[in-house]
Amino acid sequence: MAQPIGNLKKAVMISAELQGAEATLTTLTKHLTYQEATLRIPPNYVTHVAQDHRQPYGTGNGNVIVRSLSKQGRLQEALHRLNQMTYQGIISVEPDTYASVLKSCINEKSLPEGKLVHAQIIHRGLKPSTFLGNALVIMYTKCGNLADARSVLDQMPVHNVVSWTALISAYAKHGHNEEALAMFYEMKRKGTQPNEFTFVGTLSACANMGFRVLRHGKEIHEEIKRTGCEVNVFLGSALVDMYVKGGCIEDARDVFDKMHDRDPVLWNTMIAGYARIGNIEEAKELFERMPERNVVSWTTMIAGYAQHGQIGEALKLFRKMPERNVVSWNAMIAGYGRSGLVDEASKLFKKMPERNVVSWTTMITGYLQNGLVDEALNLFVEMPERDVVAWNAMIAGYAQNGHVDKALKLFKEMPEKNVAAWNAMIAGYAQNGYYEAALELFQHMRREGVKLNLETFASVLSACANSAALEQGMEIHEDIIRSGLQVDAFVGNALVDMYAKCGTLENARKLFDRMPGQDVVSWTAMIGGYAMHGFGNEALQLFEQMQCSGMKADHVTFVAVLSACCHAGLVEDGWRYFNSISRDYQITPIMEHYCCMVDLMGRAGLLHEAQDFINKMPIEPDAAVWASMLAACRIQTNIDLGEYAAERLFELEPKNATPYVLLSNLYAAAGRWDGIEKVRKLMKDRKVKKKPGCSWIEVNKQLYTFLVGDKSHPQTQEILVELERLSGQMKEEGYLPDTKYALNDLEEEQKEDILFYHSEKLAIAFGLINTTPGTPIRIVKNLRVCGDCHSATKIISKIAAREIVVRDTHRYHRFKDGQCSCGDYW
Repeated sequence: MAQPIGNLKKAVMISAELQGAEATLTTLTKHLTYQEATLRIPPNYVTHVAQDHRQPYGTGNGNVIVRSLSKQGRLQEALHRLNQMTYQGIISVEPDTYASVLKSCINEKSLPEGKLVHAQIIHRGLKPSTFLGNALVIMYTKCGNLADARSVLDQMPVHNVVSWTALISAYAKHGHNEEALAMFYEMKRKGTQPNEFTFVGTLSACANMGFRVLRHGKEIHEEIKRTGCEVNVFLGSALVDMYVKGGCIEDARDVFDKMHDRDPVLWNTMIAGYARIGNIEEAKELFERMPERNVVSWTTMIAGYAQHGQIGEALKLFRKMPERNVVSWNAMIAGYGRSGLVDEASKLFKKMPERNVVSWTTMITGYLQNGLVDEALNLFVEMPERDVVAWNAMIAGYAQNGHVDKALKLFKEMPEKNVAAWNAMIAGYAQNGYYEAALELFQHMRREGVKLNLETFASVLSACANSAALEQGMEIHEDIIRSGLQVDAFVGNALVDMYAKCGTLENARKLFDRMPGQDVVSWTAMIGGYAMHGFGNEALQLFEQMQCSGMKADHVTFVAVLSACCHAGLVEDGWRYFNSISRDYQITPIMEHYCCMVDLMGRAGLLHEAQDFINKMPIEPDAAVWASMLAACRIQTNIDLGEYAAERLFELEPKNATPYVLLSNLYAAAGRWDGIEKVRKLMKDRKVKKKPGCSWIEVNKQLYTFLVGDKSHPQTQEILVELERLSGQMKEEGYLPDTKYALNDLEEEQKEDILFYHSEKLAIAFGLINTTPGTPIRIVKNLRVCGDCHSATKIISKIAAREIVVRDTHRYHRFKDGQCSCGDYW
C-alpha cells in the first residue's frame, strides 16, 4: 500500500536512495503504531543502508558521532548514522546512543522519528532494558502518545520508579487523572516504592479531581509522612494544591506553615486557594507577606478581587503592578465583565499592548454576560484566530441569552467540535426549556462516539430533572456508574436534584446520604427537594443537621429554607429564619429572600402585612416580589391590592404575560368578567401574548408534549375517549367542573369544554392508556396548576388507583387515593 512521502529536511551527506527509504519509514510512523511500522519497513531498506559505505567508522566512533549529533540538535543526521549502524549489522548500537536520539526526539517533539527509533530496536530483536525502556516511555509521554507509552511499560520485563513516574505524571498532565491514580496503586501493588516525583504527579491528579478523591490525597500525604520523604518546595506545592482544590483550606495552610523553603509558586498556590473561597483578607495578608512577588502573584490577587466583586481593589492593584503580562490584562477584563462594567472592559481590551486568543474570548464572554450579543458576535468575527474555546463561549453565551437557534447554527458551523461544545449545546437546550432537544442531542453525541465526561452527564441530568424524565435520568445514572468515572460534587448534586425533581425523594435522599463529601450545594439541593414537595418540617430538620455538620449555609440555602416554610405554611419559622440571615450568618438578604417572605405571608392570608413588608424593604422590590403579591391576592381574592400589585408589574415588565394572566385569574375568581375583558384589551394593545399551557410526560424513555386544546397527537381519539370515560366516573364521585378557571364569559357547557382540554388532563389520559396499571404517572407543567385540574386530578388518582405526580412552576403535587400532598395549600 503506497504511502505519501513526508516533507522531511534533507539530511547532509545522505544518498538520494537512502533518503527516500528513510523518509518512507518516517512517514509510516506518522500514521501507524511503532509495531505496525516495524512490519511495514520497506523490503529494500537494509540493502540501501548496507550499500552506503562511503564513510566507514568503528563501533565506538559511530556511537560517539550519533550522540554528538543528537546533543547538537541535528536529529536527521543522527538518525541517518543510527540507521547505518543498525542495518549494517557490523556495529553494535549502545543503549546510551538510542537514548540520546530519543532525547533529541523529545526536544524537537518529533514523535514520528521517535517511533522510527523504536521500530529499529524491535527490528533488531532487542528487548529494551529498564534503562532503554524508560527512555522510550519518556519519549512517548513527552510527545503526548500515552497509549504507546503504556504499551512499552507493559512489555518491559523489569520496571523501576522512573518507568511508573513518567507515565503517572503524563497521565496527570493530560487530564487522565483516574488512570494516574490507578497506576500509582498498581505500582505499589507490584512492589515499586514511590519517590518524591511520583508523589508530585499523583497529587497533581488528585488536585485535578478535587474533593471526590480527597480521601486518596490524604492517604498519600500520610504515606509521605511514614516514608520520611522530604517535603521540598515541589512536593509541598503539590500538597497545598491538592488540599486547596479539595476544599480543605486549613490543611493546605498547615502544610504551607510547616514549610521552611517556600518559592513564589507555593505562595501563589496558597493565595489562590484563599481567593477561590472568597477569603480575600487572608489572601491579601499572604500577598503582603510575600518576600518576592512575581507577575503571577499580582495577577492571582487581581483575579481574586475581581471574582468576588471588589473591582475597585483589583484596579488599584493592577495600576500598581511593576510589570504586567497578557494574563494580568485578561484577569482585569474578566473582572469588569463579571461586574457589569462592560464599557470599562472594552476600553481596557482596546488598550492592551498585546492580545492572545484568551483576551478575545474573555472580552466576548464579558459582552455575553451582559446580554450584548451583537457586540460579542462582531468581536468573534474580528478575531484573528479562533480556537474551540472561543466557539464554545459564543455557543454558551447565545444559549444563556435565549438565542438557542443562533447557538445551534454556530454549533453546526464549528470546524471541529470537542466535548465541551456538545456540553454547551446540551446545557443551552436545557436552560431554555428545550428538554427533548437536549436529550436527543445527548443520544446523537453518543452515536457520534464522542467521549462523555462528567460535565456531559451533569448537563443532560438537568434536562431530565426539568422535564421529570425519570426513566432516562435513571438510565444516565447507570451510564455514569458503568463509565467508571469518579463522580464529583457537581454530578452528585445533579443526580440528587434530578431524583428530587422527578418526584423520587427517597432515591434523592439515599444518594445524598452516600455522597462522600457533601458541599453546600448538596445540602441546598436536598433541602430544596423537600421544600418543593411540601415537606417543610423535613426540610427544616435537614437544615438543622447541616448546621450541626459545620457546613456554612449560603444565600441560596436560605431561599430553599424559606420556600419550605412557604409551601408548608410555617409563618413563625419563616420569620425566625429570615431574621437569622443577617443576625446569625452575616448574609445580606437578597431579593429572593424578600420574595419568599411576601409569598409566605400572602399564602397565609396576611396580605396587609405583606404589603407593609414590601413598603419597608431596604431595596427596591422587583417583578418577582410583586408577582408573589399578586398571586397571593388571587388566592385570597383581594381585588384592590391585586390591582395595585398588577400595576407595579405592568410598569416593570409590560411585555410579560404572567401578571396579565394572574390579574385575569383574580377577576375570574371574583366573577368580574368586565375586568377580564379590560385585561384582554390591554394585552392586545400592548401586543402581549399569553404562554399556552404545556405539560410533559415520559413514557418508555420518551418525552411527550401536550398543549392546551392539543389535538395533534396520533392517539388523540384514544385520549379523548379516555377523558370521556374518566369524566363520567368523576361526576359519579361528585366532581363538578370549576368553570371560573375557564376565563371566558361563556355558557357553562362551553367553559366545561375548555377545562376538558387543559394540557395536564390530556397528559394524564395519555399516561393512563400507555402505562402499566398501578405504576405512577409523572407530569411537568409550565404554569401553575389551576384549581379545576387540581380537583380533577385528586379524583382521577382515586378512580384509576394511580399515584399521579404533577410538578408545576411552584411545587410538587402528589395525588393518591383522592388526596394531594399539598393539603390544598398551594
